[in-house]
Amino acid sequence: MQCFLNSRRKYRFICVAFVFCLSAGIASPAQTLTTLHNFNGNDGNDPQGGLVQATDGNFYGTTYQGGTSNNCGSYGCGTVFKITPGGTLTTLHSFDGADGANSIAALVQATDGNFYGTTLDGGTNNTGTVFKITSTGILTTLYSFSGPDGANPYGGLVQATDGNFYGTTYVGGASGGGTVFKITQTGTLTTLHSFCTPQQGCAYGVLPEAGLVQATDGNLYGTTFEGGTGNCVTGCGTVFKITPAGTLTTLYSFGGADGANPLAGLVQGTDGNFYGTTFYGGANELGTVFKITPAGTLTTLHSFIGTDGEYPSGPLVQATDGNLYGTTTDYLVSYGTVFQMTLAGELTTLHSFTGGADGGRPFGGLMQATDGNFYGTTEGGGTNSVGTVFRLSLTNNYTLTVSVSGSGTVTSTDGFINCPGTCYYSYPANTQVTLNANPDQGWTFTGWSGACSGTGSCVVTMTQNLSVTATFSQLNYILMVSTNGSGTVTSKDGDINCPGTCSHS
Repeated sequence: MQCFLNSRRKYRFICVAFVFCLSAGIASPAQTLTTLHNFNGNDGNDPQGGLVQATDGNFYGTTYQGGTSNNCGSYGCGTVFKITPGGTLTTLHSFDGADGANSIAALVQATDGNFYGTTLDGGTNNTGTVFKITSTGILTTLYSFSGPDGANPYGGLVQATDGNFYGTTYVGGASGGGTVFKITQTGTLTTLHSFCTPQQGCAYGVLPEAGLVQATDGNLYGTTFEGGTGNCVTGCGTVFKITPAGTLTTLYSFGGADGANPLAGLVQGTDGNFYGTTFYGGANELGTVFKITPAGTLTTLHSFIGTDGEYPSGPLVQATDGNLYGTTTDYLVSYGTVFQMTLAGELTTLHSFTGGADGGRPFGGLMQATDGNFYGTTEGGGTNSVGTVFRLSLTNNYTLTVSVSGSGTVTSTDGFINCPGTCYYSYPANTQVTLNANPDQGWTFTGWSGACSGTGSCVVTMTQNLSVTATFSQLNYILMVSTNGSGTVTSKDGDINCPGTCSHS
């Protein structure tokens, strides 16, 4: 059976194929999931995109609904937010419809330091926008789609090596089946390719929901949700390559048994191949994980069976350990999972969401931060049942977090911490870490607090998550004034009036 999406991810399922499986997944290794933030509506709700870690060490993301505007009804138009690794969330912008609405894609931090993204709806024609936002929350609408140039971009943007951004729209274009576009940092948009509609028999794909990835060969790679030459009613979807100039090549058409209807984009692995997921299809019609070469040879690495997850919608990430990490949504049966997969296809379930305090339905996938932990969002669950931000860490790793008070730097002898800048790192259990405090000119180091004390080097052993603060104070110098003859010397700040008060610290 094939199922179809409607226009909102939140209400994906129009029909259902039930599959009952008796197989058990590989046991989950020890891990710890921490809920960093529970959305409450005013600060956003229903986050469906992933996170990006910025150069300032914080994470940035979007919510599909919520915020302070009432222009999109009682649920709000969505937000852009910043959240620290410790879980302090700041709402940077609440969309109001005119400047966009309902973003479901992850942001990208560009070479200019700003963040760029898309909204599914809103803008001049209520068919979606491309926007830029600063780290302080100043938002600029760069482009409003109108339909013939594309409409309703589900996916986010990628900044290519030429400095421009590339993305997709789910529908619209010359034939209505979606587009691939290029847009400059100032908002000049060029439609590179228009897909046809499902009714036109789209052998080369239709309805691209995911964003693009630029590969090491300079070309862009992506997926379409439908179309192709597969056995599904309107096609099972495709994998395609497109040059920056707009020449599109269909690399593979899914057939159902090998997967169907990819919602997520691709990631290029260190081996040069691409890895991705399909939302449906596979041996049990519950989705797959696949590998595809740049030439288009596809291998199904895993077919989900239910007990190990169902319906993966977020992109994969290749971690520093070489393995792939991803999420499933399990929308109909439970609340989703986080999984690890080797490049050979061995899957391990790391966490099963309950829909309660730990959240539920992680549509946006994961990202690995500089501390080695994985961060993501859930569309539902949490204290207020409107979504969460979470961190997943293996329990054999502990995070050392450093803070600086005053003017100076803290560095670790292993080079992983250089704060301000990189102020935390995830260490294997029982690792000994040495920190040194270095005051700026005119300042002095006055001592540690938290896991260390005194004024020497801070040496800690990572048996748990630890926090350390280095305090720096300004140096004081005494100015002494004397007079010879008859007269007075005064300072502009009033602290010296000599004879009388002839010295001050």
